[in-house]
Amino acid sequence: MTTVVAPTRTRSATPSLVAVAALLPVGPAAVAVLRLALPYYTADGNAASLAAVEAHPGRQSAVVWLTYVAVLTLVPGLFAAARVCRDAAPRLTTWALALSVPGYLSLGMLAGYDQLLWSVATADVSATDGAAVLDAAHPTIDISIGVFVLGHVVGTVLLGLALLRSGRVPAWAAWAVAVSQPMHFVATVVLGSPQVDFVAWSLTAVGMAMVARTLLAKAPR
Repeated sequence: MTTVVAPTRTRSATPSLVAVAALLPVGPAAVAVLRLALPYYTADGNAASLAAVEAHPGRQSAVVWLTYVAVLTLVPGLFAAARVCRDAAPRLTTWALALSVPGYLSLGMLAGYDQLLWSVATADVSATDGAAVLDAAHPTIDISIGVFVLGHVVGTVLLGLALLRSGRVPAWAAWAVAVSQPMHFVATVVLGSPQVDFVAWSLTAVGMAMVARTLLAKAPR
């Protein structure tokens, strides 16, 4: 009797999964570029920030666009990354999302500040009046900065550790994610170096690209 073996049917990743996976490195890469382009990176106070933006309005416009890209892509990318590590590290993944999601959502408030900076800098108002407008910002700006800093720095460390524990991405990629945001914090607060900050966010982007690769490789076949 002849046994007929049915051919193995394969199914590639769906277009929706490919689209979601593609979001993973886009957000961090957008932030990496905007941190390098930011004209007021080391400015001290609203008046100094406004003066820097007035000198480089094109760079500030690019920052606003890149921040918008980041706002649209960072949170979906987090949930996509969680699919890779949540089964192997459920608690770490849960805490990573609990901190990172509100952190990244707070980026929208910071985008509003950057847009206001650009608007004031390009409008026909005096430097004194422009600085007064910025100084009168609603206190939610300060709250959103705190939520953003704490949430995305600690949350990304936990996400990197969850990816490391899962063993589903190369260890170097998991470590790249884990160390990237503490490196960003040091670059911003201690060193005042946009170049180091660019490297930090680029590490996040590279690590997330490897997560995207794993996500697509694990697609049903």
